Formats: sequence, C-alpha cells, structure tokens
Amino acid sequence: MSWGTDLWDQFENLDKHTQWGIDFLERYAKFVKERLEIEQVYAKQLRGLVKKYCPKRSKDDEPRFTSCISFYSILNELNDYAGQREVVAEEMGHKVYGELMRYSQDLKAERKHHLQEGRKTQQYLDQCWKHMDNSKKKFERECKEAEKSQMIYERLDNDINATKSEVEKAKSQLYLRQHMAEESKNEYAAQLQNFNAEQWKHFNVAIPQIFKNLQDMDERRTVKLGETYRSFAEVERRVIPIVSKCLEGMVTAAKNVDERRDSGIVVESFKSGFEPPVDFPFEDFSQNIQRTGSDGTIGTPKTEGGKPDPKPAISRTKNKLWLFGKKPKAPTLEDLSHLPPEQRRKKLQQRIDELNKELQKEMDQRDALNKMKDVYEKNPQMGDPGSLQPKISETICNMEKLRSEIHKNESWLAEVEGKHGSRGERRPSADVNHHAPHGRESPEGSYTDDHSQEHRSPPQPDPHEFDDEFDDDDPLPAIGHCKALYSFDGSNEGTLVMNENEVLYVIEEDKGDGWTRVRKHSGVEGYVPTSYVEITLEKNSKGS
Repeated sequence: MSWGTDLWDQFENLDKHTQWGIDFLERYAKFVKERLEIEQVYAKQLRGLVKKYCPKRSKDDEPRFTSCISFYSILNELNDYAGQREVVAEEMGHKVYGELMRYSQDLKAERKHHLQEGRKTQQYLDQCWKHMDNSKKKFERECKEAEKSQMIYERLDNDINATKSEVEKAKSQLYLRQHMAEESKNEYAAQLQNFNAEQWKHFNVAIPQIFKNLQDMDERRTVKLGETYRSFAEVERRVIPIVSKCLEGMVTAAKNVDERRDSGIVVESFKSGFEPPVDFPFEDFSQNIQRTGSDGTIGTPKTEGGKPDPKPAISRTKNKLWLFGKKPKAPTLEDLSHLPPEQRRKKLQQRIDELNKELQKEMDQRDALNKMKDVYEKNPQMGDPGSLQPKISETICNMEKLRSEIHKNESWLAEVEGKHGSRGERRPSADVNHHAPHGRESPEGSYTDDHSQEHRSPPQPDPHEFDDEFDDDDPLPAIGHCKALYSFDGSNEGTLVMNENEVLYVIEEDKGDGWTRVRKHSGVEGYVPTSYVEITLEKNSKGS
C-alpha cells in the first residue's frame, strides 16, 4: 500500500499524522528520561544508605567478627549494585533518550522539507488553474461581446433608416469582436491544455513522490521506536550478570558468618591471661580463746609452735575479683605492664607494627632526599645540594629513634612471651631493602639515571644490629654462592667488606631484613646487603 496512490487527496491528514508520529516519539523520549531519573535517584539513595551504615573507620575500628565482615561485604556489594543502576541510567540517557532526541530533530527537519515541497507543488497547480480560469472567463466575455456586436450589426443592416456608414462601422466592430473572441478561444485552449498536463503531473508524479517520502520517513520513525524499545530492554539485560554477581556475593557473605569463629574472637579480644582466683582460706579468729577438752567443737589445726599463721595467703587474689566488681583502673605505663598479659602482647605487637610503618616512611623519605641531592649535584642550577643535608640528617635521626623504640618494644614483647627476642625476630625492624646504591638499578628494581654513583655506600645500619652474631665456634655450611654487584665498605660491626664482582659463599639467607650472611674464601664471615649481591642457592649444601 502506498500513500502516493491511495491517499493522493489526503495531504492535510498526512500532515497531521506525521506530526502525531513525531509527538509520540518525543513522548516516549520523555518517558525514558523520567525512567533514567528514577534510576539515578535510586542509585544515589542506595549509595547514601551504604555510606550511612558503612562510615569511615579508624584502623582500630576495623571489624573482625564474621557477622560484621559479612555485613560490610553486603554493603560493598550493594554499592556495586548501585553502580550498575547508574550504568543503566547512563546507558539509557546516551543510547535511548539522547538518540531519540537527535532523531526527533532530524524528523522535524525532514518533515518540514517534504511538506514545503508539497505546498509548493499545490501552489503551482493553483496558479495554473487561475491562468486557465482567467483565460476561460476572458473567452466567455469576448464571445458575449462578439454576439452583441453581431446583433447590433444585423439590426442596423435590416434598418432602412440606418446610414451606410453606421452599417459599415457596426460591421467593422463585429469583425473586431469576432477576432478577439477567436484569440481568447485559442488562449483558453492553450491554458486548459497546460493545466491538464500540470494536474496530471501533480497527482501522478509530484504528490505520489512527496507522499512516498513522508511514508518512508514515518516507517523509519516506527523502526527507530522499535530499536529504542529493544535498546531500553538491552540496557537492563547487560547489567544482569553483574547484578547477579552482586547478589551472589551477598549470599556468599551470608554463608561466611561463623558463630564459632566470632566466639573465638571474643575470647581473643578479652582474654586476660590470668588464672582464675583460688579458694579463700578459712581465717580462724577464735584461736586465742581458751577451750576445754570437753568442748564438742571442732578445733582449728594449729601451725607449728601452736601459733596460727598471722598472714593468710589471700593477697594474691585480692585484686583479681573483677568478675564480681568494677575492674580497678591501673595507671597507663609505657611498657603496658598495667594490662593483662595477653592484651599487653597484642598491644605491643600492634605498636611495633606501627613503628615499623613509620620507619619505612622515614627510609623512603631518606632515599628520596638522597636522590634529589644526586640530581642537584649533577645539575647545580636546579638547587643547592647542601640545602638538603639538614633534612637528611633529621630523617636519619628519626630513623635511629624509631629503631630504638622498636628494639625497646620488642624486648618488652619478648618478656611477655617468656623468651628473649632473637636476631631473626628483631630483624624485621631493620632497614629492609633500602641499601641499594643510588644511580643504578638494584635487583629489587629501584632505578635512577645516575651511573656515576655506582660505588656509593648504603645508609649505615644499626651499629648494634649484628652484635653476638658470630659467637658460634662451628662455622655454618655454605648453602650457595653469590656475586657482588656493587662494592660495599662494611664499616659497621658485623658487616663484611666486599668488592664489585667478588664471589662469596652464602651461609645464611636473608631473613626479611635486607641482609645476607656470607663468607669469604679466607674464612671471614659477615653480613652484606642482599640488594648488593646476585645469589645462587645450591640444592646440596657445600662445606666451607
């Protein structure tokens, strides 16, 4: 079915229909806009809900109970779910609403063009009809004038009283009117033929083509609506897998709730380490009363020499009755000895971890300052290297203070654990992996552009770090060998001097503090920075 042939006379109705089609498309676009705004508000409210119930927490407030961890996992999954709602809103805004509005503008411009073409064609046909109608009226008018002239001529010609000149004049007027009528007839015939031709072209060529263009435009609008309906659904469908994962994560979080583990955490959090209080001894205040042998009362056994113990052993449990009363408030001591053993151990370990983090920051700052100093030495115009020395000295001083604090707290921790901290336990507080020379790429991957600093010595380690490390009488067997990548001066006690490319025996691996114990061929042992050597461990231990 074609609009051009079946609706050739329905120009006004097609005008209204195409306008309705565009209005409907824009109405659907408005629906999509309101839909995505609902998604945006929903996502915003979900994120606000998550933020409300999952506020920022300090390190000490981090949840440990499985029920709390699962709840925060659910909040994280809900936050991800809110993100998917935002994705839905964004996709709808871009791929549906935005596309519809752009297409609506194109349709309006195209419809306006086709309707203007139709109106121009109709106006041209109307002009042709006016020309034909004017020529027709002129022809009719000239014929009437010719008939009137003929009647005047015949009346004068039959009138015997009329003069010859009057008859000749009437005859001439008749010829003139007949000639004008003939010309009007020819013009009318030509205009009529032209109008019929234009009318045929109008209703068989021009209007069908214009209506066909309008029909194509309307069908494309319908197709676009179908595509956007599908896009509307596809936007939702694309987020279903991720939404499903969010829901699965919530279910997994629910399954991870472990009541036994939570109970164990309660024990671990509040366990004091003290033994339960012992039974109170009986205090007999009647021992000084004279008793006769006939008394049937049960006497209290006397101590050696017949005297009761004046100091019953109850003082050990006097302050352990916290279960039945308020726990006495002890003064806060630096070594945390006012805390129960188990709580003291945890607090000391936590303090040591924090000090190690602060030490790591100071070491990173020191390395950055040294690198900047090297750049200044190479390019004096960028800055004075001497201006950085006070800051470097201050950083090194802070590092020494932190090491001292770490050593002190580790000693207290060893005291709580009932043993002395060995070197392997103290070693994590040492300078870890920060002894690579500046200006070269170390095995750990640190890198600068400076190749002239190759033999620069690393920051000096703790002078007491390797005390009592070489008191063993029996030498340790070699577990591998290593090649020195850089020279090391070994200026501190316990360290070993080595030259670049020197081969040494490895007798003890790095324990995590950045130092490896090695032995020279001469039998001299000591520690060198792990980042200064390339280590090859052997499967079979090799003796020295």
